[in-house]
Amino acid sequence: MLTSASKEPYLAAFKGLRASSLPAGPAWLEQLRQAGIASFDALGFPTLKHEDWKYTNVEPIAAQSFAQANGEAKSIVGAEVFSRGMIETDAPRLTFVNGVFNAALSNIANLPQGLRLGPLAEFISHEDAAVVDHLGRLASAEQQHFVALNTAFLGDGAVVDLAPGARLNRPIYLLFVSTSTAQPVISQPRILLLLGAGSEAKIVESYLGVGDKAYFCNAVTELVGGADSIIEHYRLQQDSDAGFHVGTVEASLARGCHLTSHAVTLSGALVRNNLRVLLNGAGAECVLNGLYLADGKQHVDNYTLIEHVSPRASSLELYKGLLGGSAHGVFNGKIIVHPDAQKSDARQTNKNLLLSDSAVIDTKPQLEIHADDVKCSHGSTIGQLDDDAIFYLRSRGLDVAAARSLLSFAFASDVVQRISIETLRQRLDDYLVGRFGAW
Repeated sequence: MLTSASKEPYLAAFKGLRASSLPAGPAWLEQLRQAGIASFDALGFPTLKHEDWKYTNVEPIAAQSFAQANGEAKSIVGAEVFSRGMIETDAPRLTFVNGVFNAALSNIANLPQGLRLGPLAEFISHEDAAVVDHLGRLASAEQQHFVALNTAFLGDGAVVDLAPGARLNRPIYLLFVSTSTAQPVISQPRILLLLGAGSEAKIVESYLGVGDKAYFCNAVTELVGGADSIIEHYRLQQDSDAGFHVGTVEASLARGCHLTSHAVTLSGALVRNNLRVLLNGAGAECVLNGLYLADGKQHVDNYTLIEHVSPRASSLELYKGLLGGSAHGVFNGKIIVHPDAQKSDARQTNKNLLLSDSAVIDTKPQLEIHADDVKCSHGSTIGQLDDDAIFYLRSRGLDVAAARSLLSFAFASDVVQRISIETLRQRLDDYLVGRFGAW
């Protein structure tokens, strides 16, 4: 059971380990950290009594004793993690191992004009104006338990700063590797994505677990989209079977900004994804695509919140889940249309396929509308593989296993085919073929 004592190890770590694992920074950073630990002290860990966490018990995370990230990379082989992370090795890349920047596994030479890319700790050390202005402004530590924890131990992560008008023809990859060590490790990377007016970029965050022991990755991304910018943001998770992962993405879109988000969760013992998009400018648009797979006793929870703040903004959301074994999936999606957001167009769909009798899904699509000239819809479906479709495929010579695999692949492929990075799409297709063949 979660109690107030669950937060004590983190409060003690903040007080006692900062000298060695979290050196003091500039005054503005110290204020952020102090605000973060104060909020975490007040909030603690979320419980099932919190409405947005009613289907996800985080006690397995709170009960663990995690050591602070140390960047240990003894078991890391670059070629292997790049392949598993589905990364183009000649593209710009930052790599972090257990939350610590690894220069040897990164590629930041010869960056395109207009792009600043590097570890957050380096930008902080130079008191970079863009980082000072934006870090901690979107992701609120006052109301979000895990954002508060991340902010308290804020130290390293990634910065992508794209100048106004700059357009990149290659994706940017941010790779975060968690490894098994003698003691379970917690890493808390912070990612800051700043896209100037009229810019265009594709950014891939890839989270990868190595080894079979427990770890906890608590990542926070803040994304600021300038006017008329075009952004494709990918979040690919391949945590180990013993890995815990809580990821938070907060995005703010200015006038005419277009964001396409792809959230793909392939594994992990307990995974919670939080995604909040603020359509702050007139005509802003977001497209949210999500795919989550789980089997065994895995638990995957997707929480999305889209806020239509300004008029003539649009949002289109499609999340699909495939659950086998005794897995538990959660989709909790909410759209809020504010009073000034007239002419909003919002559509939300969640579809789930249960591949076993023991798999469970809790789905909760929601609309909250405070304007009167809008077009909004939402829906959710839960089903199993179609017996008629299986019969048809068997009549064409496929056995039952092959028929089930093909239908499962087709269900997931609807989301994968929306990915515009060809190499990533092909590698995901290959992964799914192997994965469903095993189911």
